[in-house]
Amino acid sequence: MPNDCSIRALRFPVVEKGWRAACQTESESIVDDPVKYSVYSSLPSDSELAAAFSERKRREGTVRGFGMRVTQSKEGSDSWVDDPITRHIVGLYINKEEEGENNLLWPLALHIKGPYCILVLPLVEPKHVKAYAALCKRSDCGNAVMTDEYLSSLLLDLPSITGAFMVAHAIGDIVAGDIVEPEVVVSAAPSVGGLLDSLTGSIGISGISSRAKPVAAPVASSTPSGAAAIGAADVPKVGSRLFDKDALRSFISSAMPFGTPVDLSYTNIFSIKGTGFSQLDVPPQDLKQPAWKPYLYKGKQRLLFTINETLHAAMYDRDEIPDSLSISGQINCRAELEGLPDVSFPLTGLSTAKIEALSYHPCAQVPEQNVDKQALMFSPPLGNFVLMRYQGTCGLGPPVKGFYQLSMVSEDEGAFLFKLRLMEGYKSPLTMEFCNVTMPFPRRRILSFDGTPSIGTVTYAEHSVEWKIITSGRGLSGRSIEATFPGTVRFSPLQTQRSSSFKSVFEGMADEDSDNETESANNMVNVEEFLMEKMNKDLPPVDLEEPFSWQAYNYAKVSFKIVGASLSGMSIDPKSVSIYPAVKAPVELSAQVTSGDYILWNTLGKCPSAVTAKV
Repeated sequence: MPNDCSIRALRFPVVEKGWRAACQTESESIVDDPVKYSVYSSLPSDSELAAAFSERKRREGTVRGFGMRVTQSKEGSDSWVDDPITRHIVGLYINKEEEGENNLLWPLALHIKGPYCILVLPLVEPKHVKAYAALCKRSDCGNAVMTDEYLSSLLLDLPSITGAFMVAHAIGDIVAGDIVEPEVVVSAAPSVGGLLDSLTGSIGISGISSRAKPVAAPVASSTPSGAAAIGAADVPKVGSRLFDKDALRSFISSAMPFGTPVDLSYTNIFSIKGTGFSQLDVPPQDLKQPAWKPYLYKGKQRLLFTINETLHAAMYDRDEIPDSLSISGQINCRAELEGLPDVSFPLTGLSTAKIEALSYHPCAQVPEQNVDKQALMFSPPLGNFVLMRYQGTCGLGPPVKGFYQLSMVSEDEGAFLFKLRLMEGYKSPLTMEFCNVTMPFPRRRILSFDGTPSIGTVTYAEHSVEWKIITSGRGLSGRSIEATFPGTVRFSPLQTQRSSSFKSVFEGMADEDSDNETESANNMVNVEEFLMEKMNKDLPPVDLEEPFSWQAYNYAKVSFKIVGASLSGMSIDPKSVSIYPAVKAPVELSAQVTSGDYILWNTLGKCPSAVTAKV
């Protein structure tokens, strides 16, 4: 392992004892060849685990691995199973000089959060480990058709893996300092409660509270199975405060006593530990207090909703490939209501949004539904929480549309052109707060850049060029604008042997003085094809963590934020929200849309696209 990286294991003796007992029972039931069918009954030391994890990275190519069988795959490796899930559920071989499945440690849930690699080993039965070891030895693909012995069918019998991933994500959020609650935006100055009160739930563990009782936003989960070992790369957090190791240890001991996850909400655990309970928190005898509300709220009352949407797009500017737009949305809520009230309202815009999937917080009930409205009733927790998640389509056109073209005029120089239109067809109250376009070049180092956009500013780094079209504080509302940006970018030479044929072809084309425009155009196309073919051959492969960089210089990424309303059409009418028992509590609604993977593919280059099924 590198000098600045190591593994620290947190263990649960109760779970380890259960594993050893299961291995002992399994071995006693075997009468022939016990060595062949035995499993690794003891857990490795920190140093052994670190060495095995480092060896797996070397063997699999990256920390996550290939996820499919390739020419570099070896029998016994995760990629040999030929299933993409092996990039997230991995196996380690302890004492690598030994052969056979008796030294296999599996299944380890791998979660990468910032600079940290978090491994969680859930408790499974020895037969499951042996089944996976057999998949790693098969000559055919592990997920081959016409067979029941593949990884997906094996994982269906292991619900503890889901719990392991939830544990990994909770720990990842803590060590990375990313433990804030879901964002609830206050759209206007509050009439009651004060602005400080509204922000309390979204500041995180180091936030300020104006009440005696802390606010908790549960993301609780429980699993019947235990987690045996947890490892995290011990690297300092970059650009943020270091996490409190004692707080992490305290969270683990409280959230998963004896290795069984009970409540994985960081704020819930530390609110309960820091404040405890009192007689004031006891609900009336005729009401049952839900698990997601450990405290009863006391104070001025109000109800806040925020619709957060993420817009994903693939823009091609080609007749043969349609553009793609999709929305991932969620409705966040903060209910500062006394007692245990029920809140209900009709959710509008379902038909406009063309919702493809819906999921709700455990506190919600959906009693009725029609074409455009869906009644929703819930008993809200304290603090900020995600009431609903959904997948849908964009009711309006793309907020950023146009084209991006990049042509390589030589092996180390490219000419590009952007022509974009922003917020066309978008009216007030929709406002674009900022908009940036980035051209990434992960496999080339930029030496110089030349170009002036019609609007905005440009900066460049070693591997990217960033165009800031609209900066924060200068929002765009009620109108559309057109933005163009031509320029050239020069790269450092490729560190490979140049072909003499490149010079001969390019120099021959430059010396030729032909009057035939058609022939000249064809020759230039041939040169460009030759350049692209040669560069794609000479450039090193891109790591699988760069999903869009499978070819050279073929896309630009747009990032933006739009406020004022949702783009899907999903909405809540504050006047239609009712609270039982009835109380006078103002209801506020806000909405914002941010960009996800909003990609402009190079019109002149290659690009991936999904084939639409013909009905």
